[in-house]
Amino acid sequence: MEKLSVVIISFNEENNIGRCIDSVKDVADEVIVLDSYSTDRTVAVAESRGAIVRHQAFLGYIEQNNLAVSMASNEYILNLDADEALHPVLADSIRKAKENFTSKAYKMNRCTNYCGKYIRHGSWYPDTKLRLYDRKIAEWGGLNPHNRLVLREEVEVAHLKGDILHYSYNSISEHVAQNNRFSTISAESLYSRGKKPSLFKILVNPIWAFVLSYLLRAGFLDGIYGFVIAIQIAHLTFLKYAKLYQLHKSSK
Repeated sequence: MEKLSVVIISFNEENNIGRCIDSVKDVADEVIVLDSYSTDRTVAVAESRGAIVRHQAFLGYIEQNNLAVSMASNEYILNLDADEALHPVLADSIRKAKENFTSKAYKMNRCTNYCGKYIRHGSWYPDTKLRLYDRKIAEWGGLNPHNRLVLREEVEVAHLKGDILHYSYNSISEHVAQNNRFSTISAESLYSRGKKPSLFKILVNPIWAFVLSYLLRAGFLDGIYGFVIAIQIAHLTFLKYAKLYQLHKSSK
């Protein structure tokens, strides 16, 4: 059976990290937690579950994840966020895959718990993620804060049954605050890459983001929270391009 390292980055996740580590106990041969000097009990909780904890001031989502992976001792890696956990069905799928990895990369669906409700439609589901892979053929890339795994070579990506459970926001206020933070990071990332704003993107992209999530991807089936999420996705999109415009204006 192949060995598997579970890699997690964390900062002030004492309410989530224990659940995350507990969910991988039957599939992980080691758990690496790279913590950004949490001021709560994150480290104590992780260590009490047997995780190997390392420390690094936050470098950015892409950079932090790549550094955490470099600390693992096994070739196959499963990346999880501290506010995620494996559904038992997915844990069983990974356990079976470990008996003989037939692929170098595996994807899986992610299901978000929003204010206590699991979201099964809209832009947030199935939210397929590539998270299990041979470290020799992949690295973290993309655009902060929405980093993603980038394959260095063409390989067949297998799909595992079961969901990553994502415990996102306990309140709409938390979501609004995160939108403000993430839109700033996104705008700065776009600006650093020379991307320029346009009135079209500021006006049209938020509308399209709402229509896509709420209507075309049936977010309305998730009730009031489906509507709230679609509005927040549009809001995030608007803020990202409006802040990019402001960055360019202030630089002149």
